[in-house]
Amino acid sequence: MNNIFETGTTARHGRLLDYLIKSTFELFEKKEIINFSESSSLVYYGNKKELSLCELVNLDDITNTEKFTEDVMGELNIVTPDYMHFKNNKYLINKKETRVAGYPDLIAEVWSDDNSPADRAFKKYLYSTSPVTEQWYIEQDSNTVECYYGQKRIEDKNLADILVSEDGIKFDLRYLKL
Repeated sequence: MNNIFETGTTARHGRLLDYLIKSTFELFEKKEIINFSESSSLVYYGNKKELSLCELVNLDDITNTEKFTEDVMGELNIVTPDYMHFKNNKYLINKKETRVAGYPDLIAEVWSDDNSPADRAFKKYLYSTSPVTEQWYIEQDSNTVECYYGQKRIEDKNLADILVSEDGIKFDLRYLKL
């Protein structure tokens, strides 16, 4: 498994990502979920310079998936979430498995000092353009997980507890609580 997923920029960042991935490994092996970590990027429409025009790709709007995957996906802008998975939502992936299109069920970002306020704001806005994507934002120096579903803020989670996503997947990161 370690040869599939890259780790983060700091030891804590890497451990948080590693435990997110390990928590879902059994579901991944059963093909009930597809995980992506920093080795794959999520494509989106728009340009960071005009935030209001940016949005994740809604696959319901794609009529020719083969043409989209071969011709359009490579031209779209990308963002690389620390972790994302698809369980119930559709996705498309390019042949090299480096670009993914669709609305992930869950996206998690582990914030560090390297994430500028502008970068954080952009990612929060972009991810919220999917009405069916749960988002978790974890500060490296905190146990609090800031949570959203689409644009709606939902109850925060805490690393001292087993985290349960809206789609019922459990993540045990208690070992990493501060």
